[in-house]
Amino acid sequence: MSGEDEEIRGSGETAGDGIRGTAPGTAPVPLSVLDLVTVGAGSTASAAVRTAVDIARTAERRGFHRYWVAEHHSMPGVASSSPAVLLAHLAAHTTRIRLGSGGVMLPNHAPLVIAEQFGTLEAMAPGRVDLGLGRAPGTDGATAAALRRTERLHEGADEFPRQLAELTRFLDDSFPDGHPYAKIHAVPGPVQATSPGGVQDPHRPPLWLLGSSGFSARLAGSLGLPFAFAHHFSAANTLPALDLYRASFRPSEVLSEPYALIGVAALAAESEQEARRQVMTGALSMVRLRTGRPGLVPSPEEAEAYRFNELERGFVDSWLGNVVHGTPDAVRQGLDDLAKRTGADELMITANAHGGAARLRSYELIADAYGLPA
Repeated sequence: MSGEDEEIRGSGETAGDGIRGTAPGTAPVPLSVLDLVTVGAGSTASAAVRTAVDIARTAERRGFHRYWVAEHHSMPGVASSSPAVLLAHLAAHTTRIRLGSGGVMLPNHAPLVIAEQFGTLEAMAPGRVDLGLGRAPGTDGATAAALRRTERLHEGADEFPRQLAELTRFLDDSFPDGHPYAKIHAVPGPVQATSPGGVQDPHRPPLWLLGSSGFSARLAGSLGLPFAFAHHFSAANTLPALDLYRASFRPSEVLSEPYALIGVAALAAESEQEARRQVMTGALSMVRLRTGRPGLVPSPEEAEAYRFNELERGFVDSWLGNVVHGTPDAVRQGLDDLAKRTGADELMITANAHGGAARLRSYELIADAYGLPA
């Protein structure tokens, strides 16, 4: 094991604290929410943020375990470019639900900045903050270069573990004597406890690794960290990645056994026809994104009127095959089947649709289907 591995494995909270959830109602596993804070055609980013607050508060009221937002850039239909800012706002409107990033794209930022941001969030919502990290840029190459102020994107196999180790050292204030950063401290953070009159905050945001392939699965397993897999856009890789994570897992101070959640695209409506109508807005949005035409999420009427060409239709059919949608009973069955097939320890649901009302209603219907408290 490398020194960097020791740095990361030896940090964190007691086993399971803040990580493992409890399955609510009749759900097979804990249920959580991933929100891209989408902006629909005819709406605004302000409205999207208001919807995000509504969804987070609904998720908290209904017993969902956590609510995450994901870093994306240069996408008009996604208003989650600044996870830390959004999470601060959401922390002010919730009291119990865990809040976190799904994720922050580590290569886009200096590790010290992330440690400071999430230390601040932890001070705002003690014991409720997750720090999920990805190594992709969350955007195209040109935008990534603009974010990082360099043409070299630093995405090699060695770079991410080094950045992760540095971030962990800042979070734990544990650089050894003689290190160039030994006298640099992330504040808020543990250094405040060593100052005269200081008191140690008992919490530190748990680290999660995110992925859509095998790299982060193997790394998360070797470090004994929880792992989140993007099944909602990389379904073909789900089982291989989870198998790799579990095979690579080594117990740590953070976890004694593997803990993996998967992101799932799911939308429930009162009828199968209405659910299909709503998810087609997400399908058209994805077609435009994949063909270099990102924009606002189209309305159901625009999606219904759009004429897909043969290639686009093939993409849509494939994409919809991985979206659990339909009546509440059908969605519940689909989620149950997915949990059983993958062995996931948690399902994180993301609703792809144009309007905030449809997405909010979907989470309510899913909660009803599982008998979650109203």
